[in-house]
Amino acid sequence: MNPINPTEPAPEPMHRLHFEAPGPPCRTELPGGTPAWLVSRYADVRQVLSDPRFGRARLYAPDAPALSDVPDLVNDPDLMFNQDGPAHLRLRRTLRRAFTPRAVARWRPWIAAIVEELLDRLEERPQPADAVADFALPLPVAVISRLMGLDESTWGRLRHWSEHAFSDGTHEGEQVASVLKEFSAFGADLLTERRRAPGDDLVSGIVTAADAEGGVAEAQLVSLVCGLVVGGHDSTMTMLGNALLYLLGERRETWPRLGADEEAAGRVADRLVHLVPLGDDRGSTRHAATDVEVGGVTIPAGAVVLADCGMANRDPEVFPPATLHDLFTPLEAPTLSFGAGPHYCLGAWLARTELQLALHRLAARFPGLRLADPTDTVVWRTGTTSRSPRSLRVRW
Repeated sequence: MNPINPTEPAPEPMHRLHFEAPGPPCRTELPGGTPAWLVSRYADVRQVLSDPRFGRARLYAPDAPALSDVPDLVNDPDLMFNQDGPAHLRLRRTLRRAFTPRAVARWRPWIAAIVEELLDRLEERPQPADAVADFALPLPVAVISRLMGLDESTWGRLRHWSEHAFSDGTHEGEQVASVLKEFSAFGADLLTERRRAPGDDLVSGIVTAADAEGGVAEAQLVSLVCGLVVGGHDSTMTMLGNALLYLLGERRETWPRLGADEEAAGRVADRLVHLVPLGDDRGSTRHAATDVEVGGVTIPAGAVVLADCGMANRDPEVFPPATLHDLFTPLEAPTLSFGAGPHYCLGAWLARTELQLALHRLAARFPGLRLADPTDTVVWRTGTTSRSPRSLRVRW
């Protein structure tokens, strides 16, 4: 981890990030200076994310400007997220039955059992305990490890790989490249092992589905497996850590109802996913294959488009300001935090289920849970595109 520069102001908690009011598409620049179009209204962002004329693959063409100064998994052209059309569909079909609501419902009992086991361990810890190290991190790591048939001996490496796979550019390029090479070798070995001895796990299912599908490049399968390993736990850990900071630090009045009502905890989970971003990056980029009219503005062919989901999630035409921060009110429209269209996050239902169970059972078991330190003393994870507390000391 990179130390925080003591001369710089502490980062704002993720739930306090400021978003400008959404408006018509307008010209902007990406952080590296690449010209782009900003799309920020809810309907416009949904259009960009759903319209096949706005793709990802062209962002990685040889003549395209680099989106990052250092290598990372997110900008790997072989990653499923960076494929379009038939190539994307072939990869997505290898997972089409894996993360459906019905599949996640079958997993719910053992996910709940993992939650209870972690809460048992937490209860035995001396106070103050660390809600990140003892709960927010091990829960999603244990879940994705069970799904993929990984044992606990890999957990430390998973975190190491994640910190570099989602690098925000502060790691040395050579260091990131070396770590990603090691990570890819792990993914390739895992695929080879499951081909030789398939089991009842997600990787074995991917191998079987890919062989039946045909035409799936091995490099794409490796990127798919690596993406599942890190994406399957980093996002949920980040969401849970930021949620606990917000709820215990500023919305403590919600805690009793969270513990008493599992359905209400689900609505809170939905609102938190909607309102609290995973990181400081603003939006998801696309490439316009042709001239496209969005919100009354023509975006020219070849343009890079930045779809700002955070701004769109606060569009007052869709999400009334009066209920935006009422955590128990059902969302008025589908959140864009998981994306939309062909690249909609496959793990959305799993993440939502983990967050709901975690918040409900934590509040039920520890009704007196409270932060042991002021919120402005939080030390943040740095060096990655996602941001959440590095630790969160709690008492009960």
